Amino acid sequence: MKRVSILGATGSIGQNTIDLIRRAPDYFDVVALTGGRNIAQLAADAVALGADVAVTAHDDLLPDLRAALAGSAVEAAAGTAALSEAASRPAHWVMSAIVGAAGLAPGLAALEQGATLALANKESLVTAGPLLMRTARLNHARILPVDSEHSAIFQAMVGEDSAAVSRVIITASGGAFRDWPLADLEYATVAEASNHPNWAMGQRITIDSASMFNKALEMIEAREFFGFTPAQIEVLIHPESVVHALVGFCDGGLMAHVGPPDMRHAIGYALHWPQRQTLPVEALDLAAIGTLNFRAPDMARYPALRLAREVMEMRGLSGAVFNAAKERALDRFIAGHIGFCDMNVVVEEVLTRLTRDPAEMNATLTLDCVSRMDHLARQCADQVVTERNS
Repeated sequence: MKRVSILGATGSIGQNTIDLIRRAPDYFDVVALTGGRNIAQLAADAVALGADVAVTAHDDLLPDLRAALAGSAVEAAAGTAALSEAASRPAHWVMSAIVGAAGLAPGLAALEQGATLALANKESLVTAGPLLMRTARLNHARILPVDSEHSAIFQAMVGEDSAAVSRVIITASGGAFRDWPLADLEYATVAEASNHPNWAMGQRITIDSASMFNKALEMIEAREFFGFTPAQIEVLIHPESVVHALVGFCDGGLMAHVGPPDMRHAIGYALHWPQRQTLPVEALDLAAIGTLNFRAPDMARYPALRLAREVMEMRGLSGAVFNAAKERALDRFIAGHIGFCDMNVVVEEVLTRLTRDPAEMNATLTLDCVSRMDHLARQCADQVVTERNS
């Protein structure tokens, strides 16, 4: 049996992963499930799947988790150290779907025990790409992309010479405000930014889609995972969201990955790699779709894409600065402390203040230095917000 763990089991990626595992119960042995505050879901899934351990990230919820698991054979644990301990338990395959920079340490722990890491936590590569890739090499582990765009690139390159790749195109829905008048963005509310035109996702990723910060992170992720140069990475707005990425080759040809906007495809591909298995994913009816539209992103509408290019050029710790500032700016927008467009301003100012020293930015990445820079960037973002509101 294939021993698997799911980090971030109660989120949408984790729940889709569990859906696939439940369809083949005789093939998978679940080692660990981790989650946040949804204790009822975490406990129910851990019991149903016969997991060895269930972990909540929040220490104060350990009594609730123990109570929910009472009478079962599932061990309960809590806290950040417990997350990494669960990830370090021997497994063949580990889903990394914890949201944000918090997913880095558990992902590294999984790689250190030689597991295949199915990476849905894009922040890990953004904040510490070289560290993550180096850890995988040293431990003969493998990282498989689960973001739909990067899974699409990965699949389009199967059997191809990476040296023949001339460009990659990552597609984006454009988010909630893709057709809004530019002047109206300043007044966009949290509720409006949380309403995706194509599908239902969590609030934070939906707002990141509206600001295109999610696509900015994916640009950096593509550079770190595949080794593309910034000049090779392009973004196109594609409202239908069925072409997930395209890979262009030196002969002028483009290889596109086309599929329904269902994360179970990318998850299932990583779960069963290198084989393909039948998945409960709807077949596309291209005749019904009729037309596929593409357009270049308006850089005035999406400044995050420009900032991503700057980070790709700087590399090093600039990714940790960018991600932490983005996460904190999003916190402050959701809390009503800044406007929608202010998020870009805050992130750019934090980058300006904290990336002035090239030597510091290009120091050898360790988990400690990434964590320290993450903390500094969050503090700086709060300071920038305070200054703007004073």
